[in-house]
Amino acid sequence: MITYDHIMVRFGELSTKGKNKIDFIRVLFHNCQRALKEFDKLHIYMRHDHIYVELNGVDYKPVIERLQEVSGIQGLSLVHKSLDRDIENIKNISLELIKQETGKTFKVHVKRTDKKYPLISDQITRIVAGHILKSGLGLTVDVHNPDIMLSIEVRDEAVYIFSHTFPGAGGYPLGVGGKAMHMLSGGIDSPVAAYLLMKRGVTIECIHFASPPYTQVGVIYKLEDLLKVLNRYQAKIRLHIVPFTKIQEAIYDHVDESYCITMMRRMMFRLADRLAKMRHCPVISTGESVGQVASQTLQSMRVINDVTNMPIIRPCATMDKVDIINTSVKIGTYDISIRPYIDCCTIFTPKSPKTAPKLEDCLKYEEQFDYEPLLKEALSNIEVKFISDEEEKKDSELL
Repeated sequence: MITYDHIMVRFGELSTKGKNKIDFIRVLFHNCQRALKEFDKLHIYMRHDHIYVELNGVDYKPVIERLQEVSGIQGLSLVHKSLDRDIENIKNISLELIKQETGKTFKVHVKRTDKKYPLISDQITRIVAGHILKSGLGLTVDVHNPDIMLSIEVRDEAVYIFSHTFPGAGGYPLGVGGKAMHMLSGGIDSPVAAYLLMKRGVTIECIHFASPPYTQVGVIYKLEDLLKVLNRYQAKIRLHIVPFTKIQEAIYDHVDESYCITMMRRMMFRLADRLAKMRHCPVISTGESVGQVASQTLQSMRVINDVTNMPIIRPCATMDKVDIINTSVKIGTYDISIRPYIDCCTIFTPKSPKTAPKLEDCLKYEEQFDYEPLLKEALSNIEVKFISDEEEKKDSELL
């Protein structure tokens, strides 16, 4: 019985990358190797414009599912590879494979990248389709909406025949887009934003603001579990835990309650800016969504952003909450995010937070206390944790 023995990994936006394309493909190749390291029998190799996974008897379904989590892949075709490119062999393999499918109509699509092959694509299409029509299977041709799409790719080294292609994650390979300092709260939105960044090829380091004893240690465990899920997309993630208690107490001692959230966010962005520069991250990223809470109105964002000239990326900015939740369920972070541990932004939630704060008011409040020593103290006492997909591999240190 003829079987599908390879997976052909198809690239998405990488086809537009010109001279950088080969570098992007190499990164994607290594990301695929890492993603499939648990499958011992697979053979993964690059050739021309595709990456191939030789199954060697391994069930294709879990392999496909794992590869669908790797950013930079447009599609995954389950193929039969034959080194014999003779047209009689192509006819016979095509017929045997189509016998395994269900449906009443079919279409043959041929791509001939080897221009020296003696038959052109249209000739191969007619020969193979005619062979299937004469086989007695009772199938008819439908070029517009076939039940079975039989694809044949004739390349220099082999012919690839397939009828099943699965969608990939799209985007760019992780690592080609630089690094972001990501503000991770532990809620629903920020892990989704992290995932969307990774999908565009951006690696992340995370910064979290902790306010013990007001916040519980369970929040940190929650963050670790969230990052373990995100390890499926980025193997190692550095988490910076910033002590924020003294800064938060100073704000509530000197600032009108309605401005406290705005002032807290300004301090957080100051800290994120400085840490990002120390860690060579050219951007800061957040899980903010426009208008979702008081600090995420456009006016609030403008006033908060005033403390930094570093670009702020907000992948969830235009997403509805339902869409964010659906994505969190899809990537496996939702159940962790809804664990009932509050973070420093919710412990002292004001009754009427300002939705349209004024910059001049913020500057006036900041003149009332010396926050600079507090920021320096917080930066000098950051705890760092390394969350890795390698079993039981944990480490922590002081920055």
